[in-house]
Amino acid sequence: MKKFLFTGKSFFTKIACLTVSTCLAALAFMGCSADTASDDTKEKLEFTVVSEDRLPDELKEIVESKKDNGFKLTYADEGYLYICMGYGRQESGGYSVTVNELYETDNAVYVNTNLLGPKAGSTPGNSPSYPYIVLKVEFRDKTVVFD
Repeated sequence: MKKFLFTGKSFFTKIACLTVSTCLAALAFMGCSADTASDDTKEKLEFTVVSEDRLPDELKEIVESKKDNGFKLTYADEGYLYICMGYGRQESGGYSVTVNELYETDNAVYVNTNLLGPKAGSTPGNSPSYPYIVLKVEFRDKTVVFD
């Protein structure tokens, strides 16, 4: 009787391990190429920061109703897309919101903002504030991702 190197259960175990390893390697390579492709298709978007007095009335009402708890929302009106990010109630004034990134890919629009606190040495006051920012861009029919 001849013995085979790969027999019984160990043969199938080795084949399964080899198959899984090959699939994982293929997925890793696909993931790398997908990331590179999405980086190549990033396009910075031009935007305008819209003050409260220039917001469409309906959007102004929505912002007012959500400002206590913070919010992330979009609103479309007359060929424009408004991207809104609110940070909720702060115990004092002196806060501001900055835009770190706003860009578009083939699939979505990405926005990243940051809340800045009162400047050191300033007197922000005792009344609460509700910092938010509204960005206006040309309309895009894409999902907006808030980072």
